[in-house]
Amino acid sequence: MEQIWLDEVRGKIKRRNQILFSKDSILLEELSLLIKIQNRRTLVLWALDLAEETVKVFEKNHPEETLPRNTVLAARAWAEGRIKMPVAKKAILSCHALAKNMACPADAARCHAIAQGCSVVHTEGHAIGLPIYELTAIVREKGIDHCREAVEQRNQTYIDKLLYWHQHEPDCDGPWAAFLK
Repeated sequence: MEQIWLDEVRGKIKRRNQILFSKDSILLEELSLLIKIQNRRTLVLWALDLAEETVKVFEKNHPEETLPRNTVLAARAWAEGRIKMPVAKKAILSCHALAKNMACPADAARCHAIAQGCSVVHTEGHAIGLPIYELTAIVREKGIDHCREAVEQRNQTYIDKLLYWHQHEPDCDGPWAAFLK
């Protein structure tokens, strides 16, 4: 599998694609299957957990930039029913817009990953977006010839965390927004 996903990514780099993974990437097959069988709250817990981790990595390069962290806070507040969708949506769209202002492709991809993770509160269909963008960030940062171990480890982290939240979601009794109860 290693060579196949690396070849897929090399092909995307050669074609000058901005995003180096897709929902159909061979590397993400197991994760995609697991995502499909989760309930919505499990996916929200998983995605916000990962978005928070991605914010911490982003903040190492941009400690002064608070928008990604505030986006995660807004998504959590939305999931808990403390704010309504339009407020959270504005934060998420602002995080996507911030990506366009990033000079570093890895930082831009992380902004998109954070926004995608936060969008899982709206719909489960965004769940695979966080890994797609974050793995792209790792490749952009490390280079195609030096990213294999980091990408595969992060992909395994996605799977492990999803299994963790699958097991622990029933213990998280809220608060939850009415649409997540």
